[in-house]
Amino acid sequence: MTTTATAEAAVTGNPAGSSAAAAPGPRRRRGGRIRRAGLPYLLLLPALVLELLVHLVPMVIGIVMSFKELTQFYIRDWGTAPWSGLDNYSVSVDFDAPVGKALLHSFLVTVAFTLLSVALCWLIGTAAAIYMQDTFRGRGLLRALFLVPYALPVYTAVITWVFMFQHDNGLVNHVLHDQLHLTGKPSFWLIGDNAFYALLTVSVWKGWPFAFLIVMAGLQNIPRELYEAAALDGAGMWQQIRRITLPSLRPVNQVLVLVLFLWTFNDFNTPFVLFGRTAPEAADLISVHIYQASFVTWNFGTGSAMSVLLLLFLLVVTGAYLVLTSRGRRATTDA
Repeated sequence: MTTTATAEAAVTGNPAGSSAAAAPGPRRRRGGRIRRAGLPYLLLLPALVLELLVHLVPMVIGIVMSFKELTQFYIRDWGTAPWSGLDNYSVSVDFDAPVGKALLHSFLVTVAFTLLSVALCWLIGTAAAIYMQDTFRGRGLLRALFLVPYALPVYTAVITWVFMFQHDNGLVNHVLHDQLHLTGKPSFWLIGDNAFYALLTVSVWKGWPFAFLIVMAGLQNIPRELYEAAALDGAGMWQQIRRITLPSLRPVNQVLVLVLFLWTFNDFNTPFVLFGRTAPEAADLISVHIYQASFVTWNFGTGSAMSVLLLLFLLVVTGAYLVLTSRGRRATTDA
């Protein structure tokens, strides 16, 4: 039998005993594949650790603080603050009490501000991106100018608007009142009801270039042959936009609207730089309201509860939006 095995090994070109020597080869290759597959995760490990330290750990601490009676008396050692259970949440959602009523008003102002800002940013950005699809002289320069508000630092841009909204020597009143004579007297833009329109103007001016950039990138994926065929069939510009451009941009717009909504709803820098620590009642966004509840009244427990409620609201809205848009995509694909 040994003679037969040796003969077969000689015929096949595999000497007897070489199988034991060749066995470690697949193991080494398998180990090399495992190391190569684990290398990307090893490179991502520092970013994941920083993400945990910067976002997840403060969020967990904020949730814990929302269940404590954390006021200025315990700020030095907040771990010793007594537990309050759901008292902070009940105070925040008691809309008959002053705290809950003020939070509800701030929430409604934020919803109206966000819907108007997102709609105007998307509309202006989409119109500018469609207009920029045609070739004309100076298009590159105009594209660069459109992106200036998005490229400027937030504080620089908003402070510039603060000077322009000044009552006595601001550019806005100079144009509207002195030159165009659209108002009977110079308006106060940073106080009173006009503060909402001033905040909306700055938000749209700062946010629409992002929509312009995203939509312009999405338009590059639409074949020009579709527009040429539609033009040969007699379709006008509005029909092409309605039948070709908007349906083709639907996946891009779904992500764009969600990102704009989250950014605008959580915007803190714009109202804080525009109005300071205390925003007018007409422009009392919920981000500034939570800041005031935490750092002005020194009631960090209630402020943390408001932050958790805001997080839950945004999670619910985001989840519902993703479910509805995914159903719409499936319905369009099945059709």
